[in-house]
Amino acid sequence: MSDPIRDNNRLWDAWTPIHVASLFYDVASFKDGTHPIRVSEHEREELGPVEGRTLLHLQCHFGLDTLSWARLGATVTGVDFSEPAIAQARDLANELGLPARFVRADLYDLPDALEGTFDIVYTSRGVLGWLPDIRRWARVAAHFVRPGGSFYLTEIHPVANAFENTGTTPGELRLAYPYWEHATPLRFDVTGSYADRDAPTGPLVEHGWDHSLGEIVTALIEAGLVIDLLHEFDWCDWQLDYLVQSEDGRWRLPLGMGGELPLFFSLRAHKPA
Repeated sequence: MSDPIRDNNRLWDAWTPIHVASLFYDVASFKDGTHPIRVSEHEREELGPVEGRTLLHLQCHFGLDTLSWARLGATVTGVDFSEPAIAQARDLANELGLPARFVRADLYDLPDALEGTFDIVYTSRGVLGWLPDIRRWARVAAHFVRPGGSFYLTEIHPVANAFENTGTTPGELRLAYPYWEHATPLRFDVTGSYADRDAPTGPLVEHGWDHSLGEIVTALIEAGLVIDLLHEFDWCDWQLDYLVQSEDGRWRLPLGMGGELPLFFSLRAHKPA
């Protein structure tokens, strides 16, 4: 692995126990059934019924979304490059008695680590910015979609990522980052985690890459998938400082700005039979 990927791997290894213990993820309510499903309503509506279908979850972290699909009836496999995350996912599945398989692998190496194809390949929320090559990602994702099967992604919109998202005020749109893909990653020193800003993490580094919406869509088409839907939304699933929180819990631009921007998107595709 390259140095940026190793740095990111160390970061997610350190973040995993913080996230498992955090109020942000609230594992206790997932376990006791108070909040048993962690995939969004729009994901379930757009992907459709999963009962009896095989589902591969790419970049699954410690498995809450993966196990949510298991609770909805899918036969699930989750993949992540963090060994502590995969260990936590396995422990959680065993504790809850949910059938699930979890595989530790770098996404780009997955075709050598996992056999078979799936009815659904799924990935969502905060995943693409950790990947340097969107075309290679698309080829891996398409590789695991069976003929006639589906691919589904929901993610922060690349337009939203182009603006500075920390230290700004609501409505302050400060263009700061690339929109199109770049070979050299953005580098940030990390303190705490998005799930717990005050968590002690030690000296860690984050590397990130941007990918335009056109590059994402074209990469999937070139990998042999057919796009069925592409939806853009006026909300983000998590806090950005230039947004304000709405009553539904999502984050939007302040009212009265005189303009609109896409902040999140979803995409469903299929592999021809």
